[in-house]
Formats: sequence, C-alpha cells, structure tokens
Amino acid sequence: MNTLIQYRQEDGRATVTLDNPEKLNAVNFAMWRELRRVIEAASDDENVRCVVLCGAGEHFAAGGDLGEFLTLRATLEQALAYHEEVAGALAAIRHCQHPTLAMIRGACIGGGLEIAACCDIRICDASARFGAPINKLGFSMYPGEMAGLLDLAGRATVAEILLEARILDAEEAARKNLVSRVVAPEDLRPEVDAAVRRILAGAPRVASWHKHWMRRLAHDAPLTNEEKIAAFAFLDTEDYREGLSAFMEKRKPRFTGK
Repeated sequence: MNTLIQYRQEDGRATVTLDNPEKLNAVNFAMWRELRRVIEAASDDENVRCVVLCGAGEHFAAGGDLGEFLTLRATLEQALAYHEEVAGALAAIRHCQHPTLAMIRGACIGGGLEIAACCDIRICDASARFGAPINKLGFSMYPGEMAGLLDLAGRATVAEILLEARILDAEEAARKNLVSRVVAPEDLRPEVDAAVRRILAGAPRVASWHKHWMRRLAHDAPLTNEEKIAAFAFLDTEDYREGLSAFMEKRKPRFTGK
C-alpha cells in the first residue's frame, strides 16, 4: 500500500487520508493509482457504509505533484496514461456505491478540487481555499478530470475558476455550490462526524439506490418501464419492513442492509 494514502475503517466508516503534508498533500502518480484502488475496494466492501476523504495536517490537497510532470508525463503517450489514471481515480469516487464526504481545510486546489468535486458531500472550514490556476502553468485540465467539477458547479463557475484562475474563499465556494456547508475550524471534525452518523442511521441499500438514481436522472433520457419497476426494489427488503415497523412503534430502526 502507498503510505501516502492512509486507509482506516471502523464501524461502517472508511477514512481515506491524503498523507503528503510536506507538499501540502499534493497528489503524485502513485497516490492517484492507490486512491483508485482503495476507493474501489471500499465500494465493494459491504462493511463500509460511508467514505470520508481528507488531507493530513492543515490542507486537503494543493494539487498534483508538478515535479512529476517533467518525468512521468513528458511525452504525449505518458501524458495520456498519467491523466487516464487520474480520471480513473476520480471516476471511482464518483461511482462509489457508498456515500462519500470530503472534509476540507486549507488548500483545495487543482487535483484536490477535482477529488472534492467528485464526493457526494463537501464540508469545509473557513480556512478552505478553492481553485485551479493551471493557466499560469501553461496547461489545461484534462476533460476526464473536469467532468466532476462541471457536473457539480456548472459552466459559469468552472469558467471563472479556469479562465480567470480565481481562488475562492470558503463562503464564495459555498455560494457557487462547490461546498455543501462551511463551519468554524473547531467545528469541522464534529460536523463531519455528525454527518457520518446521520448517514449511518439510514438504510445502507437506500443510500446506494439514491446515488444510482441521482446519476441516472442527470441524463435527459426518460426512464424505461424496467427502471420504474427497479425503483421499487426496496419493497422486497427487510430494511423496508423494519423502517416502517420502527416508525409505527416509535423506536429507532435497526437496519441490517438486507
């Protein structure tokens, strides 16, 4: 396992930490590859109910490791292979069957912003800063990396970020839909923990179904009859019966994921 990507799992919560603090958690090629591996493994793990992504120390991630660009993506073939790996890691986050939550403080720039944009929920503190000033470096964002950011914030905000190279503070990022909510620095971890508890209190398969239908409804094509029927798959689950019984009996439900 790449030691710059830390993975911990406890009581249904998986925590993935970008652990390269000497470079403000800049993500190198090996980290992108390992990030994809651990997210895909967590997605397939029925013991995982929620995945939290964060950065070690005082920053989420300050972008990609630019030092590698002179060696690992110096040619067209290398660049294609490098950024397909990045896009694959981001796609793994976007398609993770469990809810994903980014806990953001400090720099959330470039590749860090791409990672956060692919999460379902983003909670930051007031120190967070967002942007991708890569036009100053003479290269453009790979389309496979832009997709999640564009889906999240829309063309107007992405144009501001990429064409003007603007760095947004936490409050402006929230207004432009880049983050779900902003809290005081001392409240960041408690707020993330509370969000995880709310997720874990729900039926596991319902979370996966909601994620599936949100992705599906992002497309304009009308639902087929088969899809409409599939939307009621919950009727055959034990969790559905338990949820209704708990409501009627005025008690907390005990979901099993079945």
